[in-house]
Amino acid sequence: MNRLDSKLSMAHFYIAFGAIAIGGLFGLLQTLVRSEMITLPPSLNYYQILTAHGVLMAIVFTTFFIFGFLYASVVRTTGALSEGRRRCAWIGYWMMVVGMILGVIMIMLGEATVLYTFYAPLEAHPLFYVALALIIVGTYFGSFSIIRQYNHWKKEHTGETSPLIAFMAVATLVLWLIATIGVVLTVVFQFIPWSIGWVDEINIALSRTLFWYFGHPLVYFWLLPAYMAWYVIVPKIIGGKIFSDSLARLAFLLFILFSIPVGFHHQLLEPGISHEWKFIQVVLTFAVIIPSLMTAFALFATFEMRGRSLGGKGLFGWFKKLPWKDVRFFAPFMGMTIFIPAGAGGIINASNQMNQVVHNTIWVTGHFHLTIGATVALTFFGISYWLIPHLKGRILTKQLNGIAIYQTILWTVGMLIMSGAMHFSGLLGNPRRTQVTTYFDHSVASGWGAYETGMAIGGSLLFISLILYLILMVNLSFFAPKGQEAFPIGEEADESLNPPRILENWKVWIGVAFALILFAYTIPIIDIIQNAPPGSKGFKFW
Repeated sequence: MNRLDSKLSMAHFYIAFGAIAIGGLFGLLQTLVRSEMITLPPSLNYYQILTAHGVLMAIVFTTFFIFGFLYASVVRTTGALSEGRRRCAWIGYWMMVVGMILGVIMIMLGEATVLYTFYAPLEAHPLFYVALALIIVGTYFGSFSIIRQYNHWKKEHTGETSPLIAFMAVATLVLWLIATIGVVLTVVFQFIPWSIGWVDEINIALSRTLFWYFGHPLVYFWLLPAYMAWYVIVPKIIGGKIFSDSLARLAFLLFILFSIPVGFHHQLLEPGISHEWKFIQVVLTFAVIIPSLMTAFALFATFEMRGRSLGGKGLFGWFKKLPWKDVRFFAPFMGMTIFIPAGAGGIINASNQMNQVVHNTIWVTGHFHLTIGATVALTFFGISYWLIPHLKGRILTKQLNGIAIYQTILWTVGMLIMSGAMHFSGLLGNPRRTQVTTYFDHSVASGWGAYETGMAIGGSLLFISLILYLILMVNLSFFAPKGQEAFPIGEEADESLNPPRILENWKVWIGVAFALILFAYTIPIIDIIQNAPPGSKGFKFW
């Protein structure tokens, strides 16, 4: 990669590292407060740091890291960005930075304590919603730059199959662009006029429906870049081959189709939405299991083929042959493994009957942390251990690799302890989104104390791991020996099998996606608008 494009990616990573540092500290404080190990000073509110933790970790860290990775992946496989596309990318970057700074300022001033989901009728300062809009619009500039780069490559290579990782980057952005329609509509046309005072009330059911139209595919916006690394990067690292280029492309397209029209499974206990439409979206939710299982099959087929080529015998002999001491493989693999219970938890959350048990308990928080805090974060860690030195002209030494292994183990153990405590105490009714857990020593809450302590222990291990990670990132950026770390791009096992042309016919797939969305949302939203209960004024509790 040329210096200018490397600088663009690194600018995104620097913001991501700053966000995870501050957001991680706030996450630790939350576990210590809930377990009553510490008391926050009067100037800092628990729900304030909860909001900051969610925004910094789930929006700022992920979005900046993903775009830094996407830029690097597309440039690596399609060539340097043109001056115009690079300028467009920088415009998007600075819009995102301004939005991030503005949003954090509003949260720390106590003007936007609305939690991660910013649910109405909790009301924030108008500038907080403007900040969210700036971040999203900034991503549109970055998306335009990447998609234009992909289209330029296609025109220059007529009839050729596009690089798999570039295709995956575009698929990720197509999902993002379609999904953000919902949050843009609710922020621009509901929250901003309401918070300014142009309208007195807000339609809560509509705002939450539009939020979850965006909120569930947001999870796959986080996951798909991890899948990119699993499908394309990890096979090269282990010395193997990509199991199937066509299967990988089809899986990404299916994620676009099935991850968006499913938001109602987050609203199973909300009134104002008919059970029939909830049922339909639950069915579509289960359909997303199909590309997940396709991914699991392809990845473990790749691992087994490589292990057996190295002499692995018996049913699981190949497993021992994988490069367990290479953090570039070890960290993503731990993320893949944790995604198994995380996915099972998602099935429970989306099941109408079982959702009655876990809804609004800290079980849901535990599921979220397994999915994003473990699966996605560990894969992102694995990516950064080779990508940061690649961009900076340095190398991952044996010593730094060894420390990174310990960092990965600490993060995995800490997340399993913390999330496990969340899951088990959630089954006992321990609520989420609340600082109070003892309820004046009520008998129902008496069994939660040990689990709250477990969360604090797990959170502490995670914070220690995070400090190690940031130290490693500083070393790999500025102090590691100079050299050239490889950007691993895998090759297909059978390159004679060209993917069907239909897999790159974006008009067809985007058309099907919108057809599913219109089917799943048109009638329910019309009903929510026409038969809306009285709206609500804004509330600021903290």
